[in-house]
Order: sequence, then C-alpha cells, then structure tokens
Amino acid sequence: MSKLKVAVIGCGSISKHRHLPEYHQNNDVEIIALCDIVASRAEAMQEVYGGNVYTDYKELLAKEPVDLVSVCLPNALHAPVSIAALNSGANVLCEKPMATTKKEAEAMIEAAESNGKHLMIAHNQRFVRSHQQAKALIEQGAIGKVYSFRTTFGHGGPEGWSVDGKDSWFFKKDEAIIGAMGDLGVHKADLIRYILGEEFTHVSAMVETNAKENITVDDNAVCLLKSESGIIGTLTASWAYKVNESNSTIIYGEKGVLRLEDDPAYSLIATYTDGSKVNYELGKIQSNEEGKQTSTGVVDHFVEAVKTNTTPLIDGKEGKKSLEIILAAMASSETGKTIQL
Repeated sequence: MSKLKVAVIGCGSISKHRHLPEYHQNNDVEIIALCDIVASRAEAMQEVYGGNVYTDYKELLAKEPVDLVSVCLPNALHAPVSIAALNSGANVLCEKPMATTKKEAEAMIEAAESNGKHLMIAHNQRFVRSHQQAKALIEQGAIGKVYSFRTTFGHGGPEGWSVDGKDSWFFKKDEAIIGAMGDLGVHKADLIRYILGEEFTHVSAMVETNAKENITVDDNAVCLLKSESGIIGTLTASWAYKVNESNSTIIYGEKGVLRLEDDPAYSLIATYTDGSKVNYELGKIQSNEEGKQTSTGVVDHFVEAVKTNTTPLIDGKEGKKSLEIILAAMASSETGKTIQL
C-alpha cells in the first residue's frame, strides 16, 4: 500500500514536538508539505522532515495531493482551515479546542460528513494508560457507583512552551478567543467525559484573568460540573501553577477512590474501602517539560483510522461535546448563572 501523504499547517511548538515527530515515526505516512506564515519556521522543519514549504495554506491545498492534514494553528483558525482541508479532500487532525463556537464545530462536522472524510480532534488524554485503566475499572464496577471527581490541568503558562514566548497568540483574544480553558480545560472536559462514560448536563464556573499581566484571555478557572446520572465534580484549568505542573484526576466512588497522575511514582493508585490498595506503574503522562517528549498516540490512531476507514476515538462530534462544556463555563462565568447543556 502506498504511503499516505501528510501536510502540517502551522509549524509552531505543537507541530515541532508532537505532530511532525509522530508522523515521522509512522511507517504508513510521508510528510510532503509544511505551511507557516513565518517561512523560516516551516523551513526549519523542512530541514528535518523534508516536504515542500508554503506560507499560504490555500496554495498548499490547491497544489499538493494530500491525504492527511494536521491543523496546528491558533484557535480562531481551527475551523476555517479544517473546513478548507476537508473540502479539498483531505482527512483532518485538528488541535484542540476544535473550534471557538458551537456553530463552527457543527460546520466542521458537516464538512467531514459531506466530503466523506475523517475529522479527529487531538485530545491526547484519552490515550494515557492510567486514564484508560481508570475507565476500565469504573466500567467493571471496581469502585461501585461514582459520586464525585476533581480533575485539573495547570502549569506556569504557554510562554515557556510556545514558539513566541510572552508574545504568543495564546494570550491574544482575537487569535485564541479562549485562554487557559481552551488550552487546558478542554482536555480535562474531554477526559472526564471519557473516563465516566457519560455526558454533563450542568456547568457553573468562575473564569478569571488574575495571574498574568498584559493578556486578554482567561488564565485561571474553576468549574463545577454535574453529569446526567448526578455525579458532581470540579474541573480546574490554570496558567498560574508556577512550581509544578499538575495533570491529575481523582475519582470518588462507593467502594473506592482512584488517583490518576497524582503521585510521582505511580500513575494510578486505587484505594478501596475494604483496606486494599493497588499501585499501577503505567508509564508517564505527556508533559511539556524538556526531555519528556514521548509519543501521544494521537497521530498513530488518526493514521490507523484513515487507513482502516474507521471512526476515530475523538471525532468531530466528540470534540464538539467537550468544547460545549468549555463554552458553557465561559458563559456561566460571564452571566453568573449555571448553564444547562
């Protein structure tokens, strides 16, 4: 079988550290095109991975016979560029959050369906082994009825990670639309939906900009969520965790508690009401810290879905449900009301 041809649009940090290395390691694909409005960024990636360089994604889509496109751009561009790529006949892997409005997300789903192409959103948390194990334990009834949870994603902010540092698009309302909630919160919304296996019905939140100066987006948020079966819990997203990154989730159930990515030695600790305890060593979660770049599993899953023509784990509909929780949180914070989904 001939290799699937890949184009990566946007050559910033997420491309450099995640998408391009993971495509490069996959034997079923070939990187044929790179695009960035800053030509030197695409050229730097070309030196490593080859492919033709473009500064205009429309030109790339018109000229290159691509099968797969990764959209690694500021949030405001996710929908228009993904739709253009789907309409050109490519399958699309889009970074999170998939869009900045429900209407945009629906237009992306429609573009995928009408063109018979796959759309996947790059929510990597579903591929973390501790998260998959926790989901399995809950499904098996290991902790009985689930009552509550707390899930958090926080670090010092994207300036240490983004290619533009303090001048990053992440901090600009017109490009990012949503700040820490779009960067980190949406990952946790997707994760908690996945682990619990149910949807959320109510969202209440306080979303603030209180940690960074000269930014026009949120950087600190605490949300209350209620699921369809009545599970209540908190979701926090922050660019204000200055010392240690936190990417932990704790699930409280009738027969036990699951602690995920909350202990330095064990990625999952299950403690049961009968006094027993199980420590799982399942490998480390993804981190943005130098030297901890391991494969997310996202690209391999996307390639496999396209190759076998199967629906990816996080398709457009799944991405939209996770986005809607974040949009509801923003609306709740603005109105002071609980938003019903």
